[in-house]
Amino acid sequence: MNSEPRKGLELRSRITAGGELELTLAEVAIPMPVGDQVVIRVEAAPINPSDLALLLGPADLTTLRRDGDRTVATVPAAGLRAVQARLDEAMAVGNEGSGTIVDAGEQARALVGRRVALAGGSMFAQWRVARARDCLVLPEGTTAAQGASAYVNPMTALSMVEVMRSEGHTALVHTAAASNLGQMLVKICTADKVPLVNIVRSAEQVALLRGLGATHVVDSSAATFRAELTEAIAATGATLAFDAISGGRMASDILTAMEAAARKKMAAYNRYGSTVHKQVYVYGLLDLAPIELAAPAFGFAWGVSGWLVSSFLFKAGMEVVQRLRARVLAELTTTFASHYTATISLREALQPDVIRAYSKKATGTKYLLDPTR
Repeated sequence: MNSEPRKGLELRSRITAGGELELTLAEVAIPMPVGDQVVIRVEAAPINPSDLALLLGPADLTTLRRDGDRTVATVPAAGLRAVQARLDEAMAVGNEGSGTIVDAGEQARALVGRRVALAGGSMFAQWRVARARDCLVLPEGTTAAQGASAYVNPMTALSMVEVMRSEGHTALVHTAAASNLGQMLVKICTADKVPLVNIVRSAEQVALLRGLGATHVVDSSAATFRAELTEAIAATGATLAFDAISGGRMASDILTAMEAAARKKMAAYNRYGSTVHKQVYVYGLLDLAPIELAAPAFGFAWGVSGWLVSSFLFKAGMEVVQRLRARVLAELTTTFASHYTATISLREALQPDVIRAYSKKATGTKYLLDPTR
């Protein structure tokens, strides 16, 4: 890039106080990089469930329509109350992605021409300015698509195992386990010999994970789900779960199964239940309904709380972050490979039919955005 004024397109989402979702492509200025700043030509960015939460919010997608150069939809009154803090603010979208460094400040010029991955937000854009130290330099020959999902899912899956070890647990339960992240976790736990209980929602997904080598896979749509979940938890000794679903009774079912497994080992009755602490971390919002907890079923030694990988990594420190990053790079095309249903442009990402397709959050329907198109 030269020293002339530069501009690029950036996808933005705005929810108005009047109850309308507005998606637009805004033209933004790209500043000259200074110091350790780099300018990245964004070449691939995955559309993750966490991106959809910001991009679409609580909008009624049946009302999506084009209005000039905007895509708009109605936001129901109940949903509007939940997003008061962002009303009338046009927000840049895109948690992660990859691309090529085309310009850099004086401290980072050696990186010009290198392909990098970045998880810094605002990645659904043609250009992204970032600090060099925040970029993950990809191995030579890595494609943009291979590097696009090098942060969120790999680092989340690895961090789950880190949390398990740091908190003294010995096995894990994971929901929405047939997802890209879930498949990565299966591979990690198999390699690291960590017992893992996978919760999926169909017989096809059971077969998928068993094909990857998963030992314990239970189908939440089966009539025998709760009994099979208890059996799997008893077999693994899992007392920690990561739940991507949030709404409904899933967290409650997991805690109940953990308690049932723990009570089988009790020598005497205790009206407060077992003393084994059972923990569910909610890290996703696939179901926006309230979380339902049948507390008497799992005693008093339990916890349910939110969990974000970014917060965990900040507290864990750079030594842990660097160790996990190194593993991601070493296994980028194996353990941490992501698969995409389709690749779309920024303008296609605003088409109502395309939005409905990539917002389904269905297994095997992950979309990749290519802003260079």
